[in-house]
Amino acid sequence: MEEGDVNKYRMVVIGGSAGSLDVILKIVAAVQDAADVAFIVVVHRAKTGDSILADLLSTQTKLAVKEVEDKEQILPGTIYIAPPDYHLLLENEYTFSLDASEKVHYSRPSIDVTFESAALVYKTTLVGILLSGANADGAAGIKTIADAGGYTIVQQPATAEVSYMPQRALSIARVSKVLEGEEIGGFLNKILNVKS
Repeated sequence: MEEGDVNKYRMVVIGGSAGSLDVILKIVAAVQDAADVAFIVVVHRAKTGDSILADLLSTQTKLAVKEVEDKEQILPGTIYIAPPDYHLLLENEYTFSLDASEKVHYSRPSIDVTFESAALVYKTTLVGILLSGANADGAAGIKTIADAGGYTIVQQPATAEVSYMPQRALSIARVSKVLEGEEIGGFLNKILNVKS
């Protein structure tokens, strides 16, 4: 994309599990001027009612950070967090839907479920990022995003804290970019055309 081009991406979905939190915090800190884009963070976490993840991410950014509520409208300049124990889906009217159906890859929320539903809604205006993790969740989702024409970034498995999840994605999907965890935020600003 040439300097001065309007950002074509409208949504960034980030998925991770074991070993991904540090990278997510770095990404969130790097992209805080991306006010025209919405972000979704899906991480495997314990079923608790606390807002510790939202509080943690809020310390790193001036963007709004919130846990998703059912039927909520998706707004730019916001980082949405998938709540524990629900699958997070996106609807065609650019709203969220929470679903308590059975776990996928032993996980609810499942990264695959969110990535696949985001790909259906956002198609070529979607960026999908898959980080460190210990199971295959997210690999099929990254493939769906790539197949729909979205941009895909996978953390370099060799230096990820837990390599299984990114490695699995690379084995089944053609990804746009493989990056070290600390490179993702800066690269994201470039493709989002953020002036920092």
